Amino acid sequence: MDRIEGKASELTQRIDTVTGGRRMRRLRRTDWARRLVRETSLSINDLIWPIFVVDGNNIVKPVASMPGVHRYSVDRAVDAAREAADLGIPVLALFPYTDPSRRDEAGSEAYNPDNLVCRATRAIKAAIPDIGIMCDVALDPYTSHGHDGLMEGETILNDPTVEALCRQALVQAEAGCDIIGPSDMMDGRVSLIRETLDGHGLRDTLIMSYAAKYASAFYAPFRDAVGSASMLKGDKRTYQMDYGNGDEALREAAQDIAEGADMIMVKPGLPYLDILTRLKAEFSMPTFAYQTSGEYAMMMAAVGNGWLDEERGTMEVLTAYKRAGADGILTYFAPKVAARLKAR
Repeated sequence: MDRIEGKASELTQRIDTVTGGRRMRRLRRTDWARRLVRETSLSINDLIWPIFVVDGNNIVKPVASMPGVHRYSVDRAVDAAREAADLGIPVLALFPYTDPSRRDEAGSEAYNPDNLVCRATRAIKAAIPDIGIMCDVALDPYTSHGHDGLMEGETILNDPTVEALCRQALVQAEAGCDIIGPSDMMDGRVSLIRETLDGHGLRDTLIMSYAAKYASAFYAPFRDAVGSASMLKGDKRTYQMDYGNGDEALREAAQDIAEGADMIMVKPGLPYLDILTRLKAEFSMPTFAYQTSGEYAMMMAAVGNGWLDEERGTMEVLTAYKRAGADGILTYFAPKVAARLKAR
């Protein structure tokens, strides 16, 4: 026994010498200590819940490639908004599933003041006026070719697209949208949208620019959800960013901030945490990340196969966004996460 105690004492002395007596595990030993010194915490206030809306009544239709995610008719979107408000989620982001019969080459349904998004916005605001509404500004849910902008042959036309986007942003803001989210990646669109909104007395409408939106494989389930996957001709690499580039994201964000963006976003999120960190450090702007449909579907596939614990995995990944610099996260996990956080 003496020999064992002597060896233990000798080993302790050696470890104390190596560590300088600083035992890092002391702060990890108990739950209260871990909570006391936690550097990064996720809260309900960090969550934006993206939901999909569809024409009809009393519809809650599952999105096949996104387990647990649904398309809601306007009346049921109001129910979802009420759920979000009860949980304390600050903002809903609305995306439409547009019937193919309403799609055309120009995406003209985008600036119809009675389109699906505008009707959903008005209905939600009438029922739950204090919840924030964010609307996507891009033409891809409305075009017959599935692209974010107007086309001439195989070319996406930047300047005519910006004009269309301004019309789209205006009808959304007039319907009650609080945050305009240009996701199209056209040059100059933030400035002209800001000018349009201000010119119509909508100076308080916020703009969250998709400042660094990459041409990514992680958007595929989203395109299923809004009905553009089968319509997309070609790809979006002529306007969305090359995933090999990082410095370019700083230039894009700087341009959008100079043009009047109130907040900036990185999309996708998890594969681009380095970009998120760089943008937050460089600009000290309210900076958000979008946990895309592909990220969500990938996690849920692992959950469905028993390879991943959903609650632990979700909290870990969303906290990683926060640790990387995100002020908030657009995530399809929002209601589940909010319920867990509220129950603590």
